[in-house]
Amino acid sequence: MACLPAIPFLGFASPIISSCVGALAFCCTSTALSAMFKSCNCNSSVATRIGYSIIFTINSLLAWLMRTRWAIHALEKLTYDYLKMDCPSGKCYGVLAVHRFCFALSLFHAILGLLLVGVKDTRTNRASIQNGWWGPKFMLWISLIVVSFAIPNDFFIFWSNYLALIGASIFILVGLVLLVDFAHTWSETCLDRWEDSESNTWKYILLGSTLGMYITSITFTILLLVFFTGSSCTLNNTFLSIHSVLIVAITILCIHPAVQDANPKSGLAQASMVAAYCTYLTASAIVNRGEEGASECNPLGGGSFASHTSTVVLGALFTLLAVAYSTTRAATQSKALVGKNKKRVEITGGEYEALNDNADVVSSQPKQSDNIRTQALMAAVEAGSLPASALDDAEAAEEEDEDHDAGELNENDDEKSGTKYNYSWFHVVFILAAMYVSMLLTDWNKIQSGSENENGDELIRIGRSPAAMWVRMISAWLCFFIYIWTLLAPVFFPDRFEGLLV
Repeated sequence: MACLPAIPFLGFASPIISSCVGALAFCCTSTALSAMFKSCNCNSSVATRIGYSIIFTINSLLAWLMRTRWAIHALEKLTYDYLKMDCPSGKCYGVLAVHRFCFALSLFHAILGLLLVGVKDTRTNRASIQNGWWGPKFMLWISLIVVSFAIPNDFFIFWSNYLALIGASIFILVGLVLLVDFAHTWSETCLDRWEDSESNTWKYILLGSTLGMYITSITFTILLLVFFTGSSCTLNNTFLSIHSVLIVAITILCIHPAVQDANPKSGLAQASMVAAYCTYLTASAIVNRGEEGASECNPLGGGSFASHTSTVVLGALFTLLAVAYSTTRAATQSKALVGKNKKRVEITGGEYEALNDNADVVSSQPKQSDNIRTQALMAAVEAGSLPASALDDAEAAEEEDEDHDAGELNENDDEKSGTKYNYSWFHVVFILAAMYVSMLLTDWNKIQSGSENENGDELIRIGRSPAAMWVRMISAWLCFFIYIWTLLAPVFFPDRFEGLLV
């Protein structure tokens, strides 16, 4: 782990490369390998998700490393002309290497997703594939990376131009839908807890978060208007004008009487969250326009190589960690995309109660005293027809059956009575996220030259190109329109939403 912070600098500092190689050599010792191959079950859905996020982040960092000049030269030597391509400065080696790493990760999650179809709880033997066997899974991931370099370039040209592009677009759309869903869920949760509580704590939390996000959105919008606009900055002026109009539009629309009648829980809390996120996307697009926008329209575009190094490295780490977090969260929110269906379950007295899919219908395992067979044995012992030892024998047999059915799971296992998320959907989202990262790291297949130092080493920026700029702006506009649709849909189609907004 000590060498991980140095990964972004591998293209610039050979001493760091040597130290990392030494650390990697230590990791390949027999002791480390034997420990790695041990099957450990995390017995916690949270720990499992963290494990997959770590693999995702490491894969993304290695893919980013493939764009450095050092990695490109190494690839040219190691492939022995098998992957030779005629391209300027050998940059296409790095571009296709990024796609190879991300393809290997996508294939890794595709294999796991297929193996986990239909798993409902950790009592299923296949659940250990998701929560355990980290050593073999790690080696499978590494093996797929090695195998990807044996696949001809033509496949990855097709992969990058079509499959990865489509998958990345779907990932962005899924993320936007989940963001809008989270905005509604957050507001509704605060309102419900405010109504159920005698204190005003949740009232102040809701008001404070709403006011804070609006202040943040307005402040950043004003800063962008002051420092990134001008008579010659037509594109920036257009972006910020559209952005400002849309913020005003959703603010007025969310409190409109017709919208309030159709959905009383809609309001400024959701609008403020959407406004804040879209302000971030707009600011990121304008600030990272590229070298053509580094004049009066982008005061942050100039500067020396040294002054940008720390900014680029920290920005890259933040970006990859943010993508890993959003991917993990999206992977566990399948119900937000397919709808929160109501189920009716029978309860005591023959009455029925509507429960949400997210509710835990069974919160604990049945007690032994509730078992009909055990109750019958207790009655027989009390009547004197069976000896008291019969109860001990029955208890021992039942405990043995429970241990066998549960696969001897640890008591910390929080998914015995049902998984916290859909395992297969979890891996589908990671497949889409890997495609998105491949497009992000290659600037949507349009590599732009960065700044170079005196040794000719290139500074690799993430998302600094016209293509990345347009992706961010279109994503912001889509987010606005998805939220607007969630406000207007109950007004236009009240029958479809009746009962879902109660």
